[in-house]
Amino acid sequence: MSDKDLTKRVYGYLAEDEDARVCKDIPDSACNHQPRSFVLMLLSLTLTKLGDTLVSARLVLPWMLSALGAPAVFISALVPLRESLALLPQLFVAQKLRQQPVRKWFWVAGSFGQAISLALMIVAVATLNGSPLGWSVVILLACFSLSRGICSVANKDVTGKTVSKTRRGRLSGVAASAAGVLTLLTAITIVLSPEVEGQRWLFLMLLGAGVLLWTAAALLYAGIPEVAGSTEGGGNAITEALKSISILWKNGQFGHFVLTRALLVSAAFAIPYIVVLIQREGDAGLTSLGSLLLASGLAGMLAGRFWGRWSDTASHHVMAAASAMSTAVMLSALIVYYWVPEALSMQLVAGGLLFFSAVAHHGARVGRKTYLVDMANQKNRAQLTAVSNTVMGVILLAGIALGWLDAAFGTAAVLWFLVGVGILALISSLSLPDVSGD
Repeated sequence: MSDKDLTKRVYGYLAEDEDARVCKDIPDSACNHQPRSFVLMLLSLTLTKLGDTLVSARLVLPWMLSALGAPAVFISALVPLRESLALLPQLFVAQKLRQQPVRKWFWVAGSFGQAISLALMIVAVATLNGSPLGWSVVILLACFSLSRGICSVANKDVTGKTVSKTRRGRLSGVAASAAGVLTLLTAITIVLSPEVEGQRWLFLMLLGAGVLLWTAAALLYAGIPEVAGSTEGGGNAITEALKSISILWKNGQFGHFVLTRALLVSAAFAIPYIVVLIQREGDAGLTSLGSLLLASGLAGMLAGRFWGRWSDTASHHVMAAASAMSTAVMLSALIVYYWVPEALSMQLVAGGLLFFSAVAHHGARVGRKTYLVDMANQKNRAQLTAVSNTVMGVILLAGIALGWLDAAFGTAAVLWFLVGVGILALISSLSLPDVSGD
């Protein structure tokens, strides 16, 4: 069997498109290459999704800094920096992106940038402790996040040019499931070897794996047969960026989507605060590095493909379902906290809360990514992605205020606030128009 035939068979199975003839909203010239594009993009995204888990700013890096004696101020800065710096510059990057007919090289460069940042982080972790280590990790994470922002805005554009509508959700979902399986294997290894937690060499191995994953992903992505696209609208970055912001109110559907996406952050912010609730009121051993990776891996493996297939049919309903699930999990956590706090020490309860929170977060991510790519067209996809991500960068940076709310009124108050945001996200998602059809 030739490589081309094998690629078609793999594509036909994963995308459920046996004849490789579903070519909606992509150039005719890209249709014949769709199986190869799908498989190469799937492999690249699987590797980077696994890397995101292994060097997570929500879990692994805070654990690492804490274990190696870095002050808490550096730990509290990780998530805001990781999330906001990956989004804020995208509006300006998009203008340069739109000047190039082939955009995959932006993703390749960004992926190499992330690998280099992690390689330098290995040097810092191997040689430094305390505040010097904290400064080094924060600075290199900022470089990592900026590179990630380039990949984010480029990938949605390349996906829209190479993978057909009704197959894009499957792409994200299968990648999440595959990465979930690999994360699960890593987590089981750590859980079965509790003596490795907190050891410097464990963090060096995780960072080293990240370097290899992003390097391999860049090489695979470079092979995607992307066709040349429109280069309209690429002018002075600052001028064009300011003009682009106006699309939020000029395009009502897009503005509605950005509002919905902003409300969906409740699903992301819920996870660390549920973890904090379990740690403070329950058994902190249940939220070890290995067990948290285990919950995340299981969620990705079991839920990714389900969310992906549903997104190809009605991505706005996926966002609504994810919001409903996240809100239900937060309410469940609060009920347990108020009436039977000792239950948070039970493995089934704590593990279940973390697992379903992660499932909801996966659904929110897959649904909103698919909705944006399907809503946009070849000419404005990079612009809409950049505007949406830049606005989200500001909102995520403002999420630092949740730390103040936690300090002033407690973790339960933060979760009640996020419950309210989650309900609004559910309502807003259901009122979005369907973009998944023809």
